[in-house]
Amino acid sequence: MKVPKSVKPTIWGMIGGAIAVTVVGFAWGGWVTDGTAGKMMAASAETAIIEAFTPLCFAQAEQQPAKLVLLKEESNWKREDFVIKAGWVTNVSEKYRSAVADACASFAVDGPEARTTKTTG
Repeated sequence: MKVPKSVKPTIWGMIGGAIAVTVVGFAWGGWVTDGTAGKMMAASAETAIIEAFTPLCFAQAEQQPAKLVLLKEESNWKREDFVIKAGWVTNVSEKYRSAVADACASFAVDGPEARTTKTTG
């Protein structure tokens, strides 16, 4: 089959345009692959879980003011373990318990401006 000469530049232009749109879309347009979207979704879900359980943990901590005072005296790297041993995160899945305990300890010591960005990866 013979293609007229006037059609060839059009076809090459469409191919070049498709390549350019793809490059621009992925580089600057915010397009992501399925794998990247899945990772972003998992991280977002984990953050939502941590933010949902942190106030519940803190509510349990407020019911034990003596332990809350001890938590504030504890060093930074031991606070997460303290919260877990105190039983304030027993209602949290084992997968997220450490991250929730860390967020809860930060919230209890630093106040509501403390935010967590820690993920279990």
